[in-house]
Order: sequence, then structure tokens, then C-alpha cells
Amino acid sequence: MRRIAAGVAVLLALVVAVLAGRAAWLAPYTVDASPPDPDVASASFGVDRFAAALRFPTISTQDSATFVPGPFLALHDWLRTAFPALHGRLTREVVAGYSLLYTWPGSDSTLDPMLLMGHLDVVPVEPGTESRWKHAPFGGEVADGFVWGRGTLDDKASVIAILEAVEWLVGQGFQPRRTIYLAFGHDEELGGRAGAARLAELVRQRSGRLAFLLDEGGVIAEGLVPGVDRPVALIGVVEKGSIGVHLTVERTGGHSSMPPRHTAVGVLSRAITRLEDNPMPARLTPVVEEMFRRIAPEMPFGYRIPLANLWAFRPVLVRAMAGNERIGAMLRTTTAATMVSGSPKENVLPIIARGLVNFRILPGDTPEGVLDHVRRTVGDTSVHVEGSGRASSPVADFEAPEFRVVEKTIVQLFPTAVPVPFLMIAATDTRHYEGLTRNVYRFNPIVATPELASGAHGTNERVRADDFARAARFFAQLIRNAQ
Repeated sequence: MRRIAAGVAVLLALVVAVLAGRAAWLAPYTVDASPPDPDVASASFGVDRFAAALRFPTISTQDSATFVPGPFLALHDWLRTAFPALHGRLTREVVAGYSLLYTWPGSDSTLDPMLLMGHLDVVPVEPGTESRWKHAPFGGEVADGFVWGRGTLDDKASVIAILEAVEWLVGQGFQPRRTIYLAFGHDEELGGRAGAARLAELVRQRSGRLAFLLDEGGVIAEGLVPGVDRPVALIGVVEKGSIGVHLTVERTGGHSSMPPRHTAVGVLSRAITRLEDNPMPARLTPVVEEMFRRIAPEMPFGYRIPLANLWAFRPVLVRAMAGNERIGAMLRTTTAATMVSGSPKENVLPIIARGLVNFRILPGDTPEGVLDHVRRTVGDTSVHVEGSGRASSPVADFEAPEFRVVEKTIVQLFPTAVPVPFLMIAATDTRHYEGLTRNVYRFNPIVATPELASGAHGTNERVRADDFARAARFFAQLIRNAQ
């Protein structure tokens, strides 16, 4: 028995040594990058034009009847005067009434073009919450080192930073070798079906394919990744799909004084609760696995052990991470009950109760698989289930030379950041450009802390003034690096 015990002890010691050794041997992820071009590094970019752009309330609303075109048209006119060098060199087109497409012809027609994207529209400020803003949401104020206003993070910072970079490059006499498109949609917050869809079709007709495109997406995350002190540059290489699943229950109506045991609303509520209590399985996709592989060396040793030994800890790690709302959303197809309706009056039994559950679909899952999961989980044939949606986007190549260009530019302008591929849990206009290139990247070169990130679609949305200037330098350097 002693020999057996000793043998087990030796075996356990060896296992512990292997686990600890693999964690200790993790090398930090590095990118071979020279310093940025000296003139880019020293370029001065102010925030006056950025602040001014925020004063145009280019709002997208769900009800198309409430769309106000004036601010979009006024923004178009202002851009022409605010960026004279750009408008003197690039071709500008108004597309679908309110979107903009700029073309900067390259000197070498054999090179595939590149595309820089953003969107002009912003979400509304929730009525009644205006007083919670420290500065007027459409005031475009600069105060306390920040630029304040709806759309700073989402997405006028990237739009104006791109324009600032191109304006500066034109002024420097720069001539790109490859053609550069700038595409700014007007209805991204509504799915881009009018703006981005038409912009993409024009690019498809004229060029057929792209070397790569860069749209909004991940950010320079500070304090957003648990256990990591260094900034993490989240480069979106895939985004989740989406399906809205409609649940409908029909019952006999009547007076609420004589209710059945379960009303239509009660049956519907039970179905929704079952879906919330039984989410789809969590798992590590290759993109998320690569993300953690790159940031693991920056984590405390206790975190590194399971990440360096997924062969042993994968189920435990997935279970632990799935409990974190921010990380868990990257590990499974999520379930979100968002809309319900029933009787039109308090004392009337509902004849029809309806619910809508939004699922954001993880790569590898499908809309059909989600519907099967819903029917199986609800387990009640009296609940009618229907819905349509789209699967996740194709995964961009994060080993491609074009990805290396994005990584290099990040490290040049944000030298302490760790660039990682990232799974986007939200949607962007890039879905309309699929087929033009595999190299679809989603990255906004703006620093975001947990507090700042909460401003997107929320209250007191803002961006540090210095970070906006660095974002403009990023785009100027990216354009140069991509030639």
C-alpha cells in the first residue's frame, strides 16, 4: 500500500509539475513593429471637428415615419467645408439619400482596394433621461479632457478620425498605391439595409474584391478583461448571428373574474422561463481560444494554469467563465427575452399572448438549431414557435498579412497593448460586405474603460480627447502601412 501511495504521490507531483511548467513557459505575445512614421507620431489632431460633428442629431429610430433627414443632409454639407483637402482630392457620392462613399484612386490598379468604414447615425437619447447627462447629449462639448455627446463612441469618433487622417495625408501630398474606399452608412443602428447594403453593392460592382476592410468593433480595452492589467486591443474577426424567435399562445378569452388555471400569458411566461433557465451549451470557439492564448501570459499565475492546460481544464474553465456575463456571451448562443404582449385591458383574459426572444448565435450554431432548441426546451406544443435569422459571419483570417498590418499599426500607436482576435457579440454593417474579402476586421482605435464603455447607447457617452487624436494617427499610419 505504501508503494502504491508513493507511486500516486509521484504521479500527482509530475502532473502538477507539468501543469505549472506549461503555465510558466507561456511567452508574451509580441508583434514585430517599428515605431510609427515620425511625421505621423508628431501630427497634431484637434477635437474641434469631432465635437462639431456631434452637434448634428443624426438619429436612427425604429419607426421610419419619425426619421428626420435634415441633420444628415446638414452633416453632409458641413463635412464638405470642414475637410476641404479631402473633398478636393477624393470622389464623393451620396448613396441611398444619406450615406456617403468616398473613393481615393490608387496608383497601382493591380492591387486590391482597402475599405475603411463607419456609420453616421446614432441611437436616440431615452426621453426623460436628458437631465442625467453632465453635458448636453448633442452639445458636442469638450470638458474635463473628454469630448461629450451621443455618438462619440458609436461611431462618430472612428468616422471623424478617418476623415482627419485622410485630410492630413492629402495635405502631406501622400498618394496611395492601392485604391481606398471610405464608406459611411446612415442606418447601421437599424441593420444597414438601406445604407451599407447599397454601399457594398457599389463597391462590389466597381472592384469585385477588397484586400481588407476595417469597421467599428472591438476597442482598446482597459480594465475590461478580468485579470489583465495591460490594455487589450480587441480586433473583431467574427460576429455572432441573430434570430428573433416568436412565441405565440392562443386561449379562449373572457372575463378575468373566471380565469383558467393558466392564461395565455401564464403559458407564455412559463415557456420563456424555461428558455432562460436552460440556455444553449457553452463552449470555446477557436477565436475565443486564440484570444485567451494571447492574453494568458499577462494574467496572474493562477489564471495561467488552466488556460495553458485546456486539455485538462476545458470543462471547468468553460463552466466558470460562462457565469461571467461579459465573457459568457462569447461562449454560447445567448437567450434574451425582450418583448411580450397580452390582453389590451386589465380585466380581459388574453386570447393571444406573444413573446419575442432574441438569440445571438455563436459560430457553429445555426438558426435552425436554435429553433429546435426552443421547441425542445419549451416542451409544449400549444406554444407556437417561429422565427428567421442569420448565422454568424465567416471567421476572418487572423494569420493573414492584412491582419498583421492591423496588429502592427495598433502596436505602433498603442505600444503597451496586446492585440488579440475577438468574437463580436453585437452586429455591424460588415455583414453586407461578406464575399468581397475574407479579411473583415472590426476595430475602433479608441480606449474604453468599463465606465466609458457603458456610455455607448447609454448616458454620458464620451471619449478622451487625447484618445481621439491617437485614433486619427492610427488611421493615418494604417493607410501608410497598407500600401
